[in-house]
Amino acid sequence: MATGLLRTSGTSIVDADGKPVLLRGTTLGGWMMMENFINGFPGRECQVRAALLKVLGREKYDFFFDKFLEYFFTDKDGEFLSSLGFNCLRLSFNYHHFEDDMDPFVIKEEGFKHLDRAIEICTKYKIYAILDLHSAPGGQNQDWHSDNPTGYAAFWDHKHFQDRVVHLWEVIAKRYKGNPWIAGYNLLNEPADEQWTRLLSFYDRIVPAVRAVDPDHIIFLEGNTFSMDFSGFTDVFPNSVYAIHDYCGFGFPNRIGRYQGLKEQDEYIRKMYDRKSAFMKEHGVPVWNGEFGPIYEREEYNPDYKVQNDERFNMLDKQMAIYTAESIAWSIWCYKDINVMGLAYVSPSSPWLKLLSPIIRKKRDLAVDSWAYDDAHLQEGLFGPLHKWFEDNVPAEYSKKYPWQWRMHMHVFRGIRGITMAEYMIPEWAEYFRGKTFEELDELAASWKIENCVQRERLNELLSLYAPMEAGDSRLEGKVIQPKEVKEEAVEAKESVSGVGVFELAPGEKRPAVTVPMVKQAA
Repeated sequence: MATGLLRTSGTSIVDADGKPVLLRGTTLGGWMMMENFINGFPGRECQVRAALLKVLGREKYDFFFDKFLEYFFTDKDGEFLSSLGFNCLRLSFNYHHFEDDMDPFVIKEEGFKHLDRAIEICTKYKIYAILDLHSAPGGQNQDWHSDNPTGYAAFWDHKHFQDRVVHLWEVIAKRYKGNPWIAGYNLLNEPADEQWTRLLSFYDRIVPAVRAVDPDHIIFLEGNTFSMDFSGFTDVFPNSVYAIHDYCGFGFPNRIGRYQGLKEQDEYIRKMYDRKSAFMKEHGVPVWNGEFGPIYEREEYNPDYKVQNDERFNMLDKQMAIYTAESIAWSIWCYKDINVMGLAYVSPSSPWLKLLSPIIRKKRDLAVDSWAYDDAHLQEGLFGPLHKWFEDNVPAEYSKKYPWQWRMHMHVFRGIRGITMAEYMIPEWAEYFRGKTFEELDELAASWKIENCVQRERLNELLSLYAPMEAGDSRLEGKVIQPKEVKEEAVEAKESVSGVGVFELAPGEKRPAVTVPMVKQAA
């Protein structure tokens, strides 16, 4: 039974008695913030919702999504997560649940229905909830996971969007003030502000606004450029936890190579973590790894899937040994999906995948999703020459475009495949639902019930091992990659993004030696 609110004390999160609490768990992605690779649609949530509304009509549309949200997280999910030893669950949500773009600042009470229910389940199973605003008006980053259909993060250019987020968090803070099973408020997932100063100014504004309503809950703040870069931060807020996202390229297909346990690879894994967490260590505040985890290969797509998955589990094991030795909080991404990286995934025999498998396969073959994709087979045809055409016609001094860690070809494919092709596929996807009865829609939504899903056993065994483990445990002996004292060359800001997961530079790649401009945080 929680007897008081969690708070920070030095580098630790502690309970009301000052006893350290290691928050370990996962994230409810694909639930109140749906994502293409998690749920199996092309494009963005706002787009597929609009398409389904046209196909189903209002009554069936409302019925389906209410059932989807209900079945995705039930009492049995709380029981399952508790059985893994988890004491924390990050609840990701889209602002659209609480506010309409055509009726800004007017809060929809019905949006809290399933969030309240999830918090009640977490409370029953003694699981702390972290409330995560994953999508903000205008898009706080350039990607699909902020429900941004344009690739332009308009949130940073329009005070109106920022005003709405401040107002929403004031409402949320008022509602949950004093709730001991809420660990805190994750105010903005993966912000990406090219100028840096706007993010810092926004934090300087929203933190006091939330504190004025709820002075006691922990506030979780993420670094810039997808929570990987803290180089512009100079100060810390009291009772706040700073979040990194520690995806590693060895966990993804055709990025920086396959993990073989080589010394150079281990040093790279450690270097990425140390770079991202350096700000927290410098200021003596807690580290929360809010997202991490590899992609898993599937038999139907990759005959070498077992070997490659073993390699990725081994990489994850090394990462988690570091996190344990460092006594940090973590939340692995994500809980459920369609067999990409989840702890559990929708069964291949489920109504959901029986219906949607053809178009899911199509968008995989076309590499439409910007996450967990493999486009090697497309390079010899259209995209290889297209990438070269861009490289040949854009002078090198103008070839860097924010987010800096995306190479030119990634900007190109995101625009062509991830946005434009996805838009063409959305109505095709929605047509699969045409004519479905209420009973059939209920069966589709029920595919996401935990009792109907397949558990990723080896992953869950690994997580169960590390969830309660503390620094100094004998099982860590010889496993923890030690930090290496390396004098880093100064690097240009356009290259120094602290290793943004699957898009970071590979271990052997070089960077130009120029000074990084620093931005001071406003007082």
